Amino acid sequence: MDKVMARASALKVALALTCVVLAVELVGGLLSHSLALLADAGHVLTDIFALGLAWFAVSASSRPADKRRSYGYHRVSILAALVNSLTLIVIVAAIAYEAIRRLGHPEPVQGGLVIVTALVAIAINAFVVLVLRRDTHNLNSRAALLHVAGDLGAAAGVVVAGAVILLTGWLPIDPLLSLGIAVLIAFGAWRIVRETVNLLMEGTPREIDLEAVTEEIAGNELVTSIHDLHVWALSSDEMALSCHVVVGDCPLGDAEHVVRDLEQRLCDRFAIGHTTIQVESCHPCGEIHHGAGKHNHPHEQLHVLISEGAGPPRAAGSAARPR
Repeated sequence: MDKVMARASALKVALALTCVVLAVELVGGLLSHSLALLADAGHVLTDIFALGLAWFAVSASSRPADKRRSYGYHRVSILAALVNSLTLIVIVAAIAYEAIRRLGHPEPVQGGLVIVTALVAIAINAFVVLVLRRDTHNLNSRAALLHVAGDLGAAAGVVVAGAVILLTGWLPIDPLLSLGIAVLIAFGAWRIVRETVNLLMEGTPREIDLEAVTEEIAGNELVTSIHDLHVWALSSDEMALSCHVVVGDCPLGDAEHVVRDLEQRLCDRFAIGHTTIQVESCHPCGEIHHGAGKHNHPHEQLHVLISEGAGPPRAAGSAARPR
């Protein structure tokens, strides 16, 4: 619990400081008429979303589940990420439109103020990186660290743009750099949209290889086959798994040892913390012949037989079982 509290505290500090960076760059961009600074402020906004979601994920992980939400509140962070990423796409469109307009009609930019503002942003972001580096074992903390490190690079580019304007007076560097930052934001936003949609569709998390999971489960010497394997994400940092494993004729205690062994294997290798493993021996519900991840339960036939009143569910299930 102390580690969770320390992680949440570090993320809260990083979030507050990044909000300061956003405010500094917004004010500096408006006063200096620098689109590059305003575009970088949009990029900082992506950092705020990343840090906010990371903080929320850490905080939500300590919130107990209730009767209405047996898995807790992890999915709220996914919904927030989707909304935030769509907002970022709107920001990208606004930056691109203004950059193209300024390429045709350049506006005066105060290069000195741009440099000072960007240097302040770099100093604060550098401190945020130091704060987040204290905890690199958590996936959300690492992702947030990468976001802030990327903003350091963007702010450095703004310093270069300000120096070019100050020394040469070449104004197109400002909208050109803004377009580059807009592309960077769009790339990050698209990745978030793609990942959140996959999570909401109960898709297999991108870091999970179902074949590798199958091999790990088959590593237990008592397991003879595996079917109905599913892996999905409760949030960006919490994964769940369900599967059926067939074992030979063995005592109940040995079957329980199989489940505990598989739970430990899956947690250690794939960081899957929620597992539901059904052990079958004398009456397996059907062997799978078309790869892990496929669902072969005859639910549709079972539902039809029950609705027609054709006997109890057990008889209907055995009748509908594939031969």
